[in-house]
Amino acid sequence: MELSEKLEILSSAAKYDVSCSSSGSKRATGSKGVGNTDISGICHSWSKDGRCISLLKILFSNECIYDCAYCINRRGNDIPRATFTPGEIADLTLNFYRRNYMDGLFLSSAVFHSPDHTMELLLETVSILRKVHEFNGYIHTKAIPGASVELILLTGLYSDRMSINVELPSEMSLRALAPQKNFISIFSPMNSLFTRIAETRAMVPQKGRPGIFLPGGQSTQLIVGLSPETDLDILDFSQSLYSKYDLKRVYYSAYVPVSSDPRLPAVSFPPLLREHRLYQADWLMRYYNFKAEELLDPSDQFLPTDLDPKSAWALRHPEFFPIEINTASYQELLRVPGIGVLSAKRIIRERHLRSLRTENLHKTGVVMKRARYFILCNGHRADGTPKDHDQLRNILATPRSMAGRYFQLELFPCDHELLPVTKR
Repeated sequence: MELSEKLEILSSAAKYDVSCSSSGSKRATGSKGVGNTDISGICHSWSKDGRCISLLKILFSNECIYDCAYCINRRGNDIPRATFTPGEIADLTLNFYRRNYMDGLFLSSAVFHSPDHTMELLLETVSILRKVHEFNGYIHTKAIPGASVELILLTGLYSDRMSINVELPSEMSLRALAPQKNFISIFSPMNSLFTRIAETRAMVPQKGRPGIFLPGGQSTQLIVGLSPETDLDILDFSQSLYSKYDLKRVYYSAYVPVSSDPRLPAVSFPPLLREHRLYQADWLMRYYNFKAEELLDPSDQFLPTDLDPKSAWALRHPEFFPIEINTASYQELLRVPGIGVLSAKRIIRERHLRSLRTENLHKTGVVMKRARYFILCNGHRADGTPKDHDQLRNILATPRSMAGRYFQLELFPCDHELLPVTKR
């Protein structure tokens, strides 16, 4: 099989894995130039400072011994199959990088022959790039569930980030849809990576400098809408992953029906708006100090589709508002719809110099069309503030004409505010 044919097959097979952010890693840049984007294998992600990063995103192989019901590469699917060699991926990566097609590699694989055999091939690939070719670009490598921890840790020595996908937020769902996988095979290596990352960071004396082992940390992915778990179940699960394993990100992927199996739910289109709301809620947990149990409760376990999670929380807690901009704490400011991390810090800084008025808030980045209903400036509300709960909900809600459209969360929206973006 021609290399170009393998690339087309294995880049297409990799597109359903969304956990490919390149943030958290630094490298020396090469010579500057102008390049194009190849039609096969290139995806666009974002660096920590907001720059667009191109990654060569491919599978090592899509010849899988597993038969996960939801996976396009499952053993029972009749699809074209292909497998690279470690040398082929190394050559592709170097050639694409030299032509300025991409800045790094995102390498995953189906379980080829066995988990250990697959992990050995991924390890060989990244070691060739680092040791033989001295490639210093970004590398994100997948940890294969069921592979030995020793192989996974060795692979981490040559990678900037690793991820092992949980896919489903309960072991019951995982057993039902992916019977050859279990939580032990996923969380054992995840815990080992967490421990090794913590150890290497503790040995680095410079404050804020990343350790030599996985400077970009680790991440995972959950599929949304595939299993019966509620949004509260998913957010509780994500919260526990952040707490136990210090993950950089939990990625959410709307379920796309790519395989026919009686165990799979019948959906007319992917639940992209639900995915978007989960990303918003996840952002609130990571940067705004919200807890999953605050955003949802047992009586209502799904995020509203017509309101962002922070606005929904604010409407459920009228006793918290309005707050005085000139005296509220940083944590109280973060609870206000329309006030983000950066604008809250600017408010704290600016009010040491002067008493803030409504007209001053625009310069701090506050989105007044939402914040005005929840704040006071020197004891005064903004003009035209509605007092009726239903009226306020209608103002804050997504217009009905937009409710059925697809949305995707911006990775780096202005001031960390979570605004809907039309999915293209």
